[in-house]
Amino acid sequence: MSENVATAASQDFYFNPWDENFRANPYPHYRPLLAGPPRVLDMGYKFALVARYADVRAVLVDHGTFSSVPPPGILFDEQAKAFGDAPTMLSSDPPTQTRLRRLVSRDFTPRRIRELEPRFRDIAKNLIDDAERKGEFDVMADLANPLPVMVISELLGVPPEEYQQFKNWSDKIIEADNTPPGMPIPDEIKNAFTGLKAYFSDEIVRRRKNPGPDLVSALVAAHDEAEALSADELLQFVVLLLLAGNETTTNLIGNGMLALGRNADSMAAIRSKPQLMRGAIEEMLRYDGPVQATFRTATKDTVIGGTQIVAGMGAFVIIAAANRDPAQFKNPEKFDITREPNGHMAFGDGIHFCIGAPLARMEGSIAIGAALERFPNLRLKNPGAPVTYKGSYFLRGLSRLDMALK
Repeated sequence: MSENVATAASQDFYFNPWDENFRANPYPHYRPLLAGPPRVLDMGYKFALVARYADVRAVLVDHGTFSSVPPPGILFDEQAKAFGDAPTMLSSDPPTQTRLRRLVSRDFTPRRIRELEPRFRDIAKNLIDDAERKGEFDVMADLANPLPVMVISELLGVPPEEYQQFKNWSDKIIEADNTPPGMPIPDEIKNAFTGLKAYFSDEIVRRRKNPGPDLVSALVAAHDEAEALSADELLQFVVLLLLAGNETTTNLIGNGMLALGRNADSMAAIRSKPQLMRGAIEEMLRYDGPVQATFRTATKDTVIGGTQIVAGMGAFVIIAAANRDPAQFKNPEKFDITREPNGHMAFGDGIHFCIGAPLARMEGSIAIGAALERFPNLRLKNPGAPVTYKGSYFLRGLSRLDMALK
């Protein structure tokens, strides 16, 4: 598969999300894609690389022409076999997507998130306390990994003693993105998914008998009372909420702290004017967002950015490239926490706009703000050292980020 991607590509660009070096820094590879119409690759399955801001937005807002349902074929068969094919909010179109999103939307309103803010701050403070006692700070292990999984687990009604197991399962399942199409999913990843589904299968039975104020109980009630969810949909729904609810925010915190570590003036500015944090979070999302790309399939013949797209063709929608499009952003390669306006698409657009955006923004602000407030001398421990990323191209996140406290 890797060879096919490399040889199919034109000489002026390279696109291979299964190449570790490409994943480490894909941004230089986006520049040729931003200079012209979407390119089409043919690997036995044709798909367009949609990178320019206007083109990406056109695809994301047109759910009638560009479906979110994974097509049958080499790109997705192994994932479907390993993880099942029940629809989720991310992998469905209306009316299914509308029905699924409505069920959870009340738990992710800005008002509901504000109500939870004191609890989020307590969690962040405790994690920072632990790092301070240790005298060393791996942003990922000490803050970015545990905070989001603890928050989403509380929303789902998961007890604290299960948090680490959930994170381990989540990390393994995300690694499936690094399996080249057509190759089998490794057994350890399948086992993680099986373990996670088994846990929630038992929990669903328990919440049906003894419902609580948590989101799982609410979804179980919706399933029982109105058949709003099938049994498979209910299980997939809960699993998706855990994965999407923690991994993307983890990456926002980690990528954001790395950007601040590499831009000490921005870190100092936020310390002196905490009100800059809101704009800083938006710039972190634009500059090195937690989601690099998503995928759509054309349902009919159309044209995007001057490129003919035929029915059945896929579209690799590269959100991170759009967020560095010079046609949309002045000096897009510069990290600028005062950038205004900043109409990034890190949370997507259209009907699939991230339902957890208010939660992610709040968690990111609280976590990063707590670290900057507690550690006045915070800086990268080894500024010139290369950083390492986890296996997924689609969900871009660091595996480790060491920062000095003194």
